[in-house]
Amino acid sequence: MGAGTLALVLATLAWLLVAGAHVRERYPVWFWYLTGYPLTALRVVRTWRKVAQLNDLAVSPRPSRGLVGDLVVKGEALRPIAPRTSFPKATRAGLSVVVRLHPGQTPAPFISAADALAHAWRVHAVRVTSPERGLVHLVATAGDPLKRPGLASAPAVLLSALIGILESGGAWVMNLRQVPHWLIVGATQSGKSTLLARLVAQLARQPVALVGIDCKGGMELGLFEYRLSGLATNRREAVAVLGALVEEMNARMEICRMEGVRSIWDLPDKLRPVPIVVIVDELAELYLSDGTREGKVEVERCSTLLLRIAQLGATLGLHLAVAGQRVGSDLGSGVTALRAQLSGRICHRVNDPGTAEMTLGDLNKDAVAVAQSITSEEKGVAVCTTADGGWGRARSHLTTIEEARKATSAYAHLTPELLRVRRALLMAGAGGESA
Repeated sequence: MGAGTLALVLATLAWLLVAGAHVRERYPVWFWYLTGYPLTALRVVRTWRKVAQLNDLAVSPRPSRGLVGDLVVKGEALRPIAPRTSFPKATRAGLSVVVRLHPGQTPAPFISAADALAHAWRVHAVRVTSPERGLVHLVATAGDPLKRPGLASAPAVLLSALIGILESGGAWVMNLRQVPHWLIVGATQSGKSTLLARLVAQLARQPVALVGIDCKGGMELGLFEYRLSGLATNRREAVAVLGALVEEMNARMEICRMEGVRSIWDLPDKLRPVPIVVIVDELAELYLSDGTREGKVEVERCSTLLLRIAQLGATLGLHLAVAGQRVGSDLGSGVTALRAQLSGRICHRVNDPGTAEMTLGDLNKDAVAVAQSITSEEKGVAVCTTADGGWGRARSHLTTIEEARKATSAYAHLTPELLRVRRALLMAGAGGESA
């Protein structure tokens, strides 16, 4: 090979490396389809039988014990056969494989072998699900999309907020029409406030009413006051606002009854009232009593009104997004009853295992363990429920408070006036001053 030819080859290789780095940076999905997927799929096909045998996923057609006369002879199983698999199918963030189980097999050994599969296939993680009896679905993610959370595309839908990205690489969307009420927990600096800012910024541009309850004097939600139809900054005002919302809910019930429908979404456009999203920041402040009789009455009243909205609000256009640093049964039975009505769950890093258990324990024990493994460096990372009833890790897009304030100011003209809420706040404020 001449010097000119060698220089040309080296220049071509250098160009390919630069072009490949550019494609990987700008178009990671296409880079994965063109380079990563073929190699990983080949690795899955080549290693499947050996990995299955090493992790007890293969089954011998003959028993490991046999009768010789009156003796039971024990030996090694002969010719273990790995379950049949489909050819690896490419996804945006990895690949998926469907495994057809042998008679008598269960998904449990595959769940235990998930880490071993990830190491053998050189991927970030392998998730195991069983969509139907006799089948196991293995979903491998090539890298960790949560390290650099971008925003996947999602259609603009009323009461739907694009929050960030799922571990699978798909869009993380909070759709209040599909999942009407949400519980959001997280310790300080875990990403909870950033997620609330993102939620408010996304809903601010839609024809919906936003009502805030922030019993820390409005320090958090008060930043978005231009776009809020009402803001309660203490428990007295919270009781008044929640009572007004229940009155609004009863009025909507009457409209639906008169029109012969079961939901405001079945009403004609001219009769349909505006949807209302109630955002509660720091739930514990509503349930912690100061020991006085008045304080206990306010706590009981808050608990009853929140539970009523959670039970009946979905079909009447009232939705809850309840957030807090700590949510536990020690706050009272009302919290446990409310938790049961909040089918959407988001758990960031928390300071105590009880909060993770309270948030995710009634859904999936594995999700609790994953939530507790979130480190302080993984800000914005959370375990969340998905629309299909499952769960997964996700990360919210970084929306600063300033960006959220600009968004709420830009769409302040869309703020609907809720007369009942406004009147209740005025009366609560007058009552506090006279007291």
